[in-house]
Amino acid sequence: MDGDLVLDDLDLDLVSALQEAPRAPINALAEAVGSSPSTVGRRMQRLHAERLLRVIGQLDWTLISDTHPRHVWITTAPGRLQDVARKLAELPEAQYVAMTTGRADVYCTVRPLGREAVKDLLTQRIPSVPGVVSTQSDLVLKPFGRAEAWRVDRLAADQRAVLAAHRIDPQEVVEPQALSEQEREATRLLHADARLTSSDLSRALGVSQSTAHRLIAGLLERQVVRPRVEIEPALLGFPLEVALSLSTEPGSTEVVGRALGRHPSARYVSMVAGNATVIHQGVFRGEEHLADFLSADLAALPGIRSVEVSVVLDVLRRYWITRSGTRLGRADFPFDRS
Repeated sequence: MDGDLVLDDLDLDLVSALQEAPRAPINALAEAVGSSPSTVGRRMQRLHAERLLRVIGQLDWTLISDTHPRHVWITTAPGRLQDVARKLAELPEAQYVAMTTGRADVYCTVRPLGREAVKDLLTQRIPSVPGVVSTQSDLVLKPFGRAEAWRVDRLAADQRAVLAAHRIDPQEVVEPQALSEQEREATRLLHADARLTSSDLSRALGVSQSTAHRLIAGLLERQVVRPRVEIEPALLGFPLEVALSLSTEPGSTEVVGRALGRHPSARYVSMVAGNATVIHQGVFRGEEHLADFLSADLAALPGIRSVEVSVVLDVLRRYWITRSGTRLGRADFPFDRS
């Protein structure tokens, strides 16, 4: 964590409320956390100005690419770890990049633009980064849990009830539809700020407010954009991050994956084809919390053959947003590459 930087109880409650309903208006957020709208508004501005929090729009990747992501595990030459990690974080396909100990020196998730780009990315561009010794990759087959669903559970039932009308619950996945130029530009703006109002979008696009309202509602309903809170877990009391590579019995993969996807630690859980069958990215309050998870929660799941734990030393990039400690940096827009 950066120095003595900490969030107080009101900050943490506000983050929790935003995770529950990322587009809730300030008045509703204030009522949920038991504060005034002016105070909550100032807190939001401070968290954003200090680059600690953003509410972004997660994109429907099927509109960009016809292929699935890969988890890539990279071994580096002695003394080259940090240089390699920085270079990988510059790749436009790199969604997540972290320095780790365990299975590899660098762990990243990449999202190729298409099937024809996979071979070049995995066999040429990543291995040719100076300092890379070897690479292994796992193809993501399907997710069991996504980062936008991860919550800091601080709100009581009555507080969540205040936000219920503003929640955007996941819907049944619909067949993706091509975006118009207007929708594409609206998507770009919502990706950067998922709390954008119809008034904001109206001014940005030069359209009527009713048109802007229809654009936002349509993109959210079709799940082209899924609002999510971006904040480093360490600020919320989860400074320990790990990536678990699990090998499972063939008949147990689905059961294990779904159980891990529901676990409070889960940031991203996926079924993969490669050296492992399930990858679990999780965050923990500390070493004892992780020990309890490994010895109790994980041990209780049937059909696990082996577990390899990679401990994250530093995250350089998460969901295409660069990181410096707990500060959020530059954000890239994946549609720029299509």
